[in-house]
Parts: sequence; C-alpha cells; structure tokens
Amino acid sequence: MKRIILLLAFVGTFAFQGCSGPEGPQGATGYSAEAEVFEVTTSFSTSNNFAKLVTLNPAILNSDMVLVYRLFDVVNGADVWRSLPQTVYLTQGDLDYNFDFTKYDVNIFLDSNFDLTTLSPSWAQNQVFRVVIIPGYLSNKKRKTIDFNDYNAVVKAFNLNKNQIKTLN
Repeated sequence: MKRIILLLAFVGTFAFQGCSGPEGPQGATGYSAEAEVFEVTTSFSTSNNFAKLVTLNPAILNSDMVLVYRLFDVVNGADVWRSLPQTVYLTQGDLDYNFDFTKYDVNIFLDSNFDLTTLSPSWAQNQVFRVVIIPGYLSNKKRKTIDFNDYNAVVKAFNLNKNQIKTLN
C-alpha cells in the first residue's frame, strides 16, 4: 500500500508540472476579435476620381470579411441600408456603387456606363456608408445562418449596436 501511494506521489509530481519551452509568436497587435462597424460620409467627384479610400488602422487579417452598405433612404425614421455592390438605374444609364478592399484599406467607388460628371448631386454628394469588418473565424461559424445582404441581420447576428459605430472622416 505504501508503495502504491509513493508511486502515485512520484508520478503526480511530474504530471502536474507545466510544460516548458519557448514562448509562441505574438498575435497581431491591435487586432480585434469582435465585429466592427465604421460610418463614412463622402462626396464623389472628379477631384477624388469618384472614389473614397478608407484606411484600416490597424490592418485586418487576410481571413476577415468586409461588408459595405449604403444608406439608400430613411422611411418613417428608419434607415434603409443596401449592400454593395449596388446598381441604380437612372435615365442616363446604370450607376454602380461598389467597393474593393485589402487588409489595409477599403476603396468605395462609383462606376457607370455614362459620364459620371453628368451625375446628379443627389447620387454623388454626402453619401453615407457603413463598413462592417467581421473576423474570419466569426464569419465562418455563422456564414450559413446570416443574410449578409441585410445590414440589420448582420448587426443583430454580431451583437453590434448603434453606440459601437465609429465615424470616420
């Protein structure tokens, strides 16, 4: 009996010691594991080549998802958001609100099959966008259950509320 207790004490001494070795690499600095929302108001013109570049600081990870929504209207006090890319059919042709992104920035731009200098100011001036960044591991977990075209569904799924929206210049 004493041998069994002595053996268990000896084995327990080694079993409960922590592992040792070099520390692993440091994670990305400034990276958030939560979804984020940024609001950008911009005007498109020839001087900015009908585009707005939004710098991401800190940079996002390659696995992160970026979604962009445009404030299309306000109905009974409720914002109506449309996901990009979005095509608007005007009398002079098709106007596209679109975006592309890297891990360092988001580029929101206009494209059309007509001369953009003829665009009415109501379609180019003071346009409001919401940029939603979703960490890759979160988007993969919920990808099948969320309609990413629906801004309100995305906000609800990732527990984002109005006071978490960061306004960018």
